Amino acid sequence: MLSAMSRGTAIGVWFAIVAVIAAITTVVLGVVVTTGTGLLLLGACFVPPAVMLIVWRGAPPVTIAEVLHEADRRGQP
Repeated sequence: MLSAMSRGTAIGVWFAIVAVIAAITTVVLGVVVTTGTGLLLLGACFVPPAVMLIVWRGAPPVTIAEVLHEADRRGQP
C-alpha cells in the first residue's frame, strides 16, 4: 500500500493526522494551546514532511556496471 502512495498523498495524510490529534487534545482533553504548544505542533507538522521530501527520491540512477551488464546480454537470446 505504501509503495503506491505518492509524496503529496503521504504529506497530506501526515497533516491530517496531526490536525486530528491537535483537535482531539484541544477539545476532548481540554488542553490549553499556548505559544510553546503551538510551536511544537507546527514542528510536528512541518519537520517530518520536509525530511520525507529530502530523503524520498525516485529510482536510483543506473550504474556503469548495470549498463555494461546489459550490453553483454544483448547478443544472447
